[in-house]
Amino acid sequence: MKVGFYQFRPQFGKIVANTKKIIKALDKLDADLIVLPELALSGYYFKDAKEALSLAEDPNHSTNIDSIINLCRDNHIHIVIGFAEKAKDKCFNSSALIGPQGIIHIYRKLHLFNEEKFCMSPGDVPLKVNEVNGVKLGMMVCFDWAFPEVTRTLAMNDAEIICHPSNLVLNFCQQTMLARCLENRVFAITANRFGSDNRPQGSLRFTGKSQIVTPKGELIFQAASQREACYITEINPTESHDKFITKHNNLFSDRRPDFYEL
Repeated sequence: MKVGFYQFRPQFGKIVANTKKIIKALDKLDADLIVLPELALSGYYFKDAKEALSLAEDPNHSTNIDSIINLCRDNHIHIVIGFAEKAKDKCFNSSALIGPQGIIHIYRKLHLFNEEKFCMSPGDVPLKVNEVNGVKLGMMVCFDWAFPEVTRTLAMNDAEIICHPSNLVLNFCQQTMLARCLENRVFAITANRFGSDNRPQGSLRFTGKSQIVTPKGELIFQAASQREACYITEINPTESHDKFITKHNNLFSDRRPDFYEL
């Protein structure tokens, strides 16, 4: 399976321009699956809930999401994209798995980071694994990395690849994802943005360094911190099926959940 990411710098509030940039970058690309950053259409640093909702997309009535669907259809590709999702009077930090036939699944970020708590509603959709061309994909968004239960839940539901749209501002997520892949024996594609959102309430600088990690916790490739990057590689998703650390230790069958009570 040819998989990859597109690391770029969304312009805050410039949804149409960001959509066009994505289409220009990914059109005619030879890939099966591409992961894009968190909130790739709107930018990240909302000043309040009202602004977040004003820049959110109803995926069922969005010309911008429709453009991404058309991109997938025209290029026979699947895309995972982070976006601000409007659902009635709520705004969710969401990730959509989109293919040639349209939206396959939308995941809403469970663990809101810092000031996101004042702008968005926490996710209310269970973690789910979806199959695309015989490959099982799970989705998580940015700060979900800090909660091992997310990756473990997806992995125990047979995910082979974890798609991880991100707008990372801390410096240690990328390193932590090596452990997440090793302890669950899954691939992970972390698509981060770079640059800054400079807003009236302050400025946030994002760390870039998008990456692809193997089930053995090995880094296939990591992008530069502050540079646009589109990277594609070929992987064998079935490598994630081997859950053995030693010939006597299976990461899943050796679990002892009776002793994990909190």
